[in-house]
Amino acid sequence: MTASSWRESVIAFIRAEALPVDKYGHQPRLYAIARRLGEGLEHDDDVLFAAAWMHDLGVFAGHRPRDPEELARWDHIPYTLALTRELLTQWGFPTTKLDRVHEAIRTHQPQDEPRVIEGILLRDADILEQLGAVGVLRAVAKIGRDTRYPTFSAVLPVLLRAADQLPGKLHLTSAQQLAKPRVDALRAFLSAVENEAGDLLF
Repeated sequence: MTASSWRESVIAFIRAEALPVDKYGHQPRLYAIARRLGEGLEHDDDVLFAAAWMHDLGVFAGHRPRDPEELARWDHIPYTLALTRELLTQWGFPTTKLDRVHEAIRTHQPQDEPRVIEGILLRDADILEQLGAVGVLRAVAKIGRDTRYPTFSAVLPVLLRAADQLPGKLHLTSAQQLAKPRVDALRAFLSAVENEAGDLLF
């Protein structure tokens, strides 16, 4: 199977499985950001593509627990890793590259320390997706449908922590540069909310 064939299988699967539907856009944006960060750096684009598109399988509705208590304890990474390896193998992804995909996905969250370049690119890109206007949209979309965020006020601390803590976790200089306008936009949004609503936001 050609690279274009397995990539088409990945995209078709994620388009069908990314639920709620707004979660779909994160994957192509993440891959685009990661590719931009990877310009001039030696990396495997097959690994980066597969990791970027498959990294969030375990957070999609239908793949995560429905029970709120189970969901609160859910670690989506082991599920994602196992299903990713199974599906990529079925679709004809080069088996010699599966371990690097596994490692990139395993370490894509802000608290992790990637050990392969594709992991660094994926993690930095994923952090950037939590900042700026897109970061606001992704967070606000969870209000009322995610038990952690029943109200507007519940999501504001998440955005504030993102602005305060995430930029310092970026590895690449190029990612740090891209983060600056995103952080400015996020802080401007938070300031506007405070000015407009004060303690009456709910």
